[in-house]
Amino acid sequence: MTALSQQTINTVKATIPFLTENSTALTEHFYKRLFEHNPEVKVYFNASHQAAGSQQGALAASVCAFARNIETPENLAAAVSLIANKHVSLGVQPEHYPVVGKHLLASIDELLNPAPKEILEAWGEAYGFLADVLINHEEGIYKSQEWNGFREFTIDSKVKESSNVTSFYLKPTDGGEVPSFSAGQYITIRVPSADGSTTMRNYSLSSYGCDKAFRISVKREDALHADQPSGYASNYLHEKLEAGDILEVAAPCGEFTLDDETIDKLGENNTPLLLISGGIGVTPMLSMLHAVAGKNIPVSFIHGAINSETHALKQEVLEIVSKHDNVKAHFKYSAPLECDKPDSIGLFDVELIKQFLTGDSEVYFCGPKIMMTHMLSFMCELRHDREKVHYEFFGPAEDLQVCPMGH
Repeated sequence: MTALSQQTINTVKATIPFLTENSTALTEHFYKRLFEHNPEVKVYFNASHQAAGSQQGALAASVCAFARNIETPENLAAAVSLIANKHVSLGVQPEHYPVVGKHLLASIDELLNPAPKEILEAWGEAYGFLADVLINHEEGIYKSQEWNGFREFTIDSKVKESSNVTSFYLKPTDGGEVPSFSAGQYITIRVPSADGSTTMRNYSLSSYGCDKAFRISVKREDALHADQPSGYASNYLHEKLEAGDILEVAAPCGEFTLDDETIDKLGENNTPLLLISGGIGVTPMLSMLHAVAGKNIPVSFIHGAINSETHALKQEVLEIVSKHDNVKAHFKYSAPLECDKPDSIGLFDVELIKQFLTGDSEVYFCGPKIMMTHMLSFMCELRHDREKVHYEFFGPAEDLQVCPMGH
């Protein structure tokens, strides 16, 4: 892989003020141009996130982050891993990169009307460098997978977990066993779209350690505003599919995990583990809880829900707690029903986290954006070691950092 020239580095850095001021306009223009000229790539994008503008915002943040770290690309290792896993889960291939690059450069040129030649050449070289990094990383993930592309799975059973969450147990249609996976990983499902194409979505595996079936627990995503669409895939799963129906499934992906090596290290040192989830963020955290139950690891599991009607998989957590002395749980409801008896009421706050957090704790959390932002703020306030804080945000990766966490 050829290193970037100093001239390219200097030129890209010089565009940072322009990108900071115009990043959203640039990415909106880019997506519009990309979909107009290459509509076949729409299948790789989430229509709801496009309509809400979050995907455009995520790309804008990524472009700015790359420009700011162009001299120290190692700072972007975590972001590269996240993006590469997402790309592999959707089946992105090396031949897609030149298409994206062409429209990104054209968008810069058209927005600057026109862009100076040296800027286009610098960004062309920089994009090629980043593409090579991602392609190489993705190649390694593809080689490690049990299968590439999509494999048919049959819905063995469909279980309602709450007012808006349903679990789907998926078995290979060919009768084979499902592969092992790391707690916290997700699979991709592909379903037919209304326009005759297909739609792909990632869903965390909420089970762990079963070689007979995958389990995904899916929240039905209804439109929050009249001008935004409901979640197509989640509603399709809830309303259209029943036991016996077939889904196309891609192999497990994702780097937000508690793998065997990490679990062994936690057990060797008797390191406390704090698992925190909000809403449907419970799915990867429950998989992690299954993986560490019964280990030499003190585990605290905190979950926040609106009330008992929306609290999915509660009984399963309680059963784990009852069977394993190393696990304790705390449930917090923001708007409990009259009959509810949660452990505490309200939103997550720093005082609650202090009850379960020690200086040695490894912390994993997942949930809605506002919860994630608050949790990062709490970790900063409590000056918890940033290397011990791990999280995943459901949806396009966004900049949730609220403080440097450089303690």
